[in-house]
Amino acid sequence: MNDDILHNIFRRLPARSFAAAACVSKTWNSTCNRILRRPKFASAVSLNPSLHVAVEEVVHKVLSEPIRPQFAIACVGVEFSLEVVHHLITEALGSRTPVITNAARGIIGVDALTDEVKEVKWELSGDYDVETQDYNSIFNRNRGIVLAVGFLPGFKVDAISLLRSIKFQVSEVAVADKFVMDIRDYTASVSDFTSPSCIILFGDQHEDMKPIIAKLDSAMAEETVIVGDACGCFLSKSRRTTNEINGFSLGAVALVIARDKNNPEAVGETIFHFTSSTGTIPFGPELKAVSTSVRGSKFTWLSAFMEGDDEILHGQSILKDLQEEIEYDDLETDMFIGVTQNRKQSIGSQSLGPSKSLAMYKVLGGDQQYFVVDGVGIRPGDSFLFYHSDSETASSSSSIAFEDLATLNPPPKTNAAPSSVFAAGKSEVFGGLIFSCHSRGQAYFGRPNVNSSPFSLNFPGVPFAGMFCAGEIGRAVSRSIPDEEEVDEDDSVRRCLHVYSTVYLVLSHINGGGEG
Repeated sequence: MNDDILHNIFRRLPARSFAAAACVSKTWNSTCNRILRRPKFASAVSLNPSLHVAVEEVVHKVLSEPIRPQFAIACVGVEFSLEVVHHLITEALGSRTPVITNAARGIIGVDALTDEVKEVKWELSGDYDVETQDYNSIFNRNRGIVLAVGFLPGFKVDAISLLRSIKFQVSEVAVADKFVMDIRDYTASVSDFTSPSCIILFGDQHEDMKPIIAKLDSAMAEETVIVGDACGCFLSKSRRTTNEINGFSLGAVALVIARDKNNPEAVGETIFHFTSSTGTIPFGPELKAVSTSVRGSKFTWLSAFMEGDDEILHGQSILKDLQEEIEYDDLETDMFIGVTQNRKQSIGSQSLGPSKSLAMYKVLGGDQQYFVVDGVGIRPGDSFLFYHSDSETASSSSSIAFEDLATLNPPPKTNAAPSSVFAAGKSEVFGGLIFSCHSRGQAYFGRPNVNSSPFSLNFPGVPFAGMFCAGEIGRAVSRSIPDEEEVDEDDSVRRCLHVYSTVYLVLSHINGGGEG
């Protein structure tokens, strides 16, 4: 049987049969390796209310074609047992595949059975419409799963955990320093660099991720793309360990994707692209914090004045004026302050230099002197603006994200021979991840699938997976997708942790000269 016939047979096999065929002989192994010279991404959604059936459906779908999973991300409804789902997926994919299983507020992707795009945002009340009742009834609310697996030849992938000692008190700074150093050390061990190409980050819902993300932003190279969910509940397994470590709790986990120093030239190049859609707009005057007080370890009370005026503002009065300005509706509009934070960053004794970032805090209220916000980390002297959520801004920004992603589309095919599509230098999008604010659902936009459409409409048939979350992480210093407006990076304020936004990670591949 010649190589062409073997190639044609093997490329149609499901993943498990494909893996078995690769072990039969050197010839078969060589043929299998040629089939998987290109990167691959597979994903699937199941809304079956039975946990075991849902997991079986998505695992069967993602393993229905040849793939050697280097990582897996699963997002599940909170009515599914996180432990059981995590065990089933790690068992199905093998002990050497890093797996992160996260409890989500909703899932995004393509249904394993119907091939329909699904954006499922589970509602906490009975206030849902006909379009969403199929997954918000008492029998299936918060039941469902999206699973994504990736194979990236030329890269090494592992899950790096931020661990906190339960028995001993360790400073926040020391824990964050070790986490960043562990990421850099792993990257240096497999690559010629200390910064990876991409980090997919999950933070625990009880962890303050703002200082950790700010430190990562300063420590990583400009080219490192960082995306994820800052407020999750998850389990993880790396290539070496699980997070079931006695005496420690898991505060965050980073799926680190680093270039392999043994990367064969013929593999080509995989590129990680980032863009986002925002749903907030600034308004009102710029203020400066005068004093801050943390109460209950979670909330900050701050007084403020306007630039050029030494009089402390009446918190309740200024909030009332601002709410009237935007016709505030406490059921449909959320208000935030965006605080510009100038900080000096370091890892241990190593200085990373100054950083300037924008941190968002939800406004909870005010009294005669103070504003009250959710979160900590504001210092006297920090300046801030008010922001409010706005569905029209979100819709417009989603259209801009669509245009951004459209620049990654290849030019229209001509009448050239089909094989020319895979010629050296051709770029092809092969997968994507979406992290969307849990408030940006169908009820918010008045129409379905707004968050996924920038990807699904630009790249029909290309696998993608996503989740609704409560803190969208998205960092790329200079946008990898072209923008007509160039921003002076020295004057820019970095914003890595978002609200009312949708973050897109798009994976593309440029063929190497040796690929067929």
